[in-house]
Amino acid sequence: MKKTLILLCLFVVSIASAQRYKVLSGDLKNLKGVTEYNVTFDYSGQDVQGFETEEAFLTEKMDKRKDKEGAAEKFKKDWFEDRENKYEPKFIEYFNKRFEKGEIKVGKNAGTKYTMNIKTTWIYPGYNVVAGAEPAKISAIITIAETENPTNILVSLEFDKSIGLEQGQFDFDQGYRIAGAYERLAKNLVIQLKRFI
Repeated sequence: MKKTLILLCLFVVSIASAQRYKVLSGDLKNLKGVTEYNVTFDYSGQDVQGFETEEAFLTEKMDKRKDKEGAAEKFKKDWFEDRENKYEPKFIEYFNKRFEKGEIKVGKNAGTKYTMNIKTTWIYPGYNVVAGAEPAKISAIITIAETENPTNILVSLEFDKSIGLEQGQFDFDQGYRIAGAYERLAKNLVIQLKRFI
């Protein structure tokens, strides 16, 4: 009984910490009635856990692969291409799937009145090796503003360390692990938006 109670408490704490966010400006109430958003993504200046800069992270990871022909350049290429090929589609897909009746939807290059910008500020790629695994995590600032007047911000939210959803067989692929964190970010945002529709 005592072990069950402890496990339940740990589960509740982990769920609560996975949804940590704060309102930086504006108010979620300002979004009431908005049904569609253009979505953009910004990775500039993001921090990578354990490194001073993203460049330092890439240098170390590429150095570890320099003995395998083409592996270093492939790592760097994947690091940047995974953004558009994996992270962004997973965020959009997960977000839209949670509004089954299409109450709210997001899309890239959508000609909508409001734009949702996902600014990644911190990233932890996680790992999956024989000895163990840890999911990826990201921190991001989500700002919703008028598309034609970006200074008119409806709300700006900061989500801290969204823990990646499991990707099953693709956990060995860093890009899929990180994509899981973008899914979690979408989930955490949806939880907040559903309070106002």
